[in-house]
Amino acid sequence: MILIVLRSILFQIAYISACIFWFVVASAAWFMKRGSMYGFGRGWARTILWLHRVIVGARVEFRGVERIPEGPLLFCAKHQSAWETMALLLFAHKYTYILKQELLDIPLFGRHLKCAEQIPIDRSKGRTALARMLVEARERLSRGAQIIIFPEGTRRRAGAVPAYKFGAAKIYSKLGVACVPVAMTSGLAWPRNTFLHYPRPILVEFLEPIPAGLDAETFQARMQAAIETNTDRLLDEAGFTAEERAAAVAASLQADAAAAAAKASDNQSSE
Repeated sequence: MILIVLRSILFQIAYISACIFWFVVASAAWFMKRGSMYGFGRGWARTILWLHRVIVGARVEFRGVERIPEGPLLFCAKHQSAWETMALLLFAHKYTYILKQELLDIPLFGRHLKCAEQIPIDRSKGRTALARMLVEARERLSRGAQIIIFPEGTRRRAGAVPAYKFGAAKIYSKLGVACVPVAMTSGLAWPRNTFLHYPRPILVEFLEPIPAGLDAETFQARMQAAIETNTDRLLDEAGFTAEERAAAVAASLQADAAAAAAKASDNQSSE
């Protein structure tokens, strides 16, 4: 455990240092031609992933890369960690994330996101925000972008009870492009809500593309089943134990119940 703590501290120092370096260097893209930020973003991602692999010792394996088609596309990925926010942009052509509006308010980082033409969505504005986001998404796709979505909306602990939102299905049905589901085990090595990192396998698999043209409900069921079935398989392969799975399920149910109670309380307060 001591070695894990020491490696985690060293990685955090290296991570912060690398982010500062790349965020400063990438400022040059503000004055360069359109699309220049993509290269800087990939350089930053490769640096962080290399540091994590070398310092933490987590083995990484990407599978099914040959299944990724060219042209406009959606990636719908399992979201367990910050790790995949960097890893996936290495495989998406003209990578474009649909992300929270608040991220654009972060000094320097937010300016980089704008320069990289990422798509913000203000979830407090409901349908208006969705309509505006779809307009921007269609424009990016027309220029050959590939859009990355996390259907659960936020990071979930490895092995947690799934909590898929319907937003990804709505986007899929409106945009009319194929989708590549992505299963992974990143949460074993880079868990959410802790500074500790573990030398456990990160297995990523790009699954068979789901063709365009399905209705939203059919797509949602097919996409979720593909991601969850294959994530469970990869977790088993990575050594995820039955005890760990039971603990993850219990913790996620407790956290979801607390979040639902807090939301209900806020709604009552606002009435």
